[in-house]
Amino acid sequence: MAVKLKLTRMGSKKHPFYRVVAANDETRRDGRPLDFLGYYNPMVEPADVKLDADKVKEWLGRGAEPTDTVRALIKKHMG
Repeated sequence: MAVKLKLTRMGSKKHPFYRVVAANDETRRDGRPLDFLGYYNPMVEPADVKLDADKVKEWLGRGAEPTDTVRALIKKHMG
């Protein structure tokens, strides 16, 4: 069972808000996550990103694979 770091969609229609979560790769997009790692709000300028660096590093150390979007957010936020 592989773990992915991915986005779950929140917010209303045409006003997306995303949570960054660790979840099994077989879980649907908005399924039950293993852990909440932060959030991403693309509706403000500049986009608002808040990640818990300790949790992200912990999950990456355990072998979790980030999706392309989450990888870009981690690179931008954590350097």
